[in-house]
Amino acid sequence: MTKDELKRRIFEAIDSRADEIIGIGERILKNPEMGFKEVKTAALVHETFQRLGLESRTGLAMTGVRADVRGRAGEGPTFALLGELDGLRVTGHPQADPATGAAHACGHNAQVAGMLGAAMGLVDAKAFDHLAGRVALFAVPAEEGGDIEWRQAQIRTGKLEFPCGKQELMKLGCFDDVDLAMMIHTNWRAEDGKAGVPASNNGRVGKTARFVGRASHAGGAPHMGVNALYAAQIALAGINAIRETFRDEDSIRVQVNVIPAEARIEMYVRGKNADGVMDASGKVDRALRAGALALGAQVEIETLPGPMPLLCDRTMASLFERAAKGLVGQEHYRDIPHRSGSTDMGDVSQVIPVLHPYIGRGPGPGTRRDLRDRGQAARLCPAREGPGSHGRGSSRRRRRGRARGGRQGEAPHDSGGLSRLPAVDGAA
Repeated sequence: MTKDELKRRIFEAIDSRADEIIGIGERILKNPEMGFKEVKTAALVHETFQRLGLESRTGLAMTGVRADVRGRAGEGPTFALLGELDGLRVTGHPQADPATGAAHACGHNAQVAGMLGAAMGLVDAKAFDHLAGRVALFAVPAEEGGDIEWRQAQIRTGKLEFPCGKQELMKLGCFDDVDLAMMIHTNWRAEDGKAGVPASNNGRVGKTARFVGRASHAGGAPHMGVNALYAAQIALAGINAIRETFRDEDSIRVQVNVIPAEARIEMYVRGKNADGVMDASGKVDRALRAGALALGAQVEIETLPGPMPLLCDRTMASLFERAAKGLVGQEHYRDIPHRSGSTDMGDVSQVIPVLHPYIGRGPGPGTRRDLRDRGQAARLCPAREGPGSHGRGSSRRRRRGRARGGRQGEAPHDSGGLSRLPAVDGAA
């Protein structure tokens, strides 16, 4: 059987299950869950694997689910096809969970549906009779940020070591036997076309800063108080003042979420490379301490490890480009420039070749509360871009090192940078 014949059979199998695939995406959309808490979504993935006759491992990094299928055409690389399980907190989103505020404003519901659709197409078309190597169908937890205090508590009690799902999975060895990994993310930006591969994505660290003042009566004895909120405001002014010192090539972004009632700040420091993020992180810490110093308050700064910058493998990108142009048309494909958002797929990209392309879905910036998942393409295109669309897959088995030590003859991956920052900066 030729590659084109195999692809046609897989596409037909996926199209025959279109309603089921879209239904899975809608079901996940209506039941959003925060990272490491995706119990219902993980159960749906496990049940779908069972119906396809696939054995799966569950509870990986709390909620991850992985099913491996070996090809019958000989030995070859292990190719992981990923789908991210979690939503993110978006207050006021029309489809947010009323209890948690979680919503699928970033399209992970379509992503998981696409991964499961790919599994259906491969199984129904009996593609594994013609493929070499192994496919790992992997639903992974906690790509999104947020829920920082809860994740800090899990780390303190030893239930987690890292705040992001793929980082934790790598620490547990769940990627040790994977040679290449791929996932497809939905995309709202019209200028990026219907499909494309980004040049890179930012990495990040997360921060919390708790300002501690002294309460007093604002009218009768203001001179006896230390206003923690004012300290936080000065810190934010300090952060704004240092923005012009960030180098353009580092693509630094500092996003702040203030909780005035608690004089507590949560933020991300993002950047294109680890050195730039570390430099910006130190400057932000100085601004936070300055706010406390100006008011005579105390500040407790905690810096959490975040995703490393994402780099897509060029060989995998060229294979995807060829397949995507056949699906959406050459005129709708784009080479997407650097993106300032972050993803823990970046950590995986530091260890093995990965691909993180985007599929267009609908208008409106990602994570907006009025954003709605549009159309069938967001679910069916990822399903049709699975490993079978590239024949036997790349024979390239180059590694960039293992997270827990490299192969013989290779230098171990440097696990420093953004993933090994000190957990607590201390009080000023």
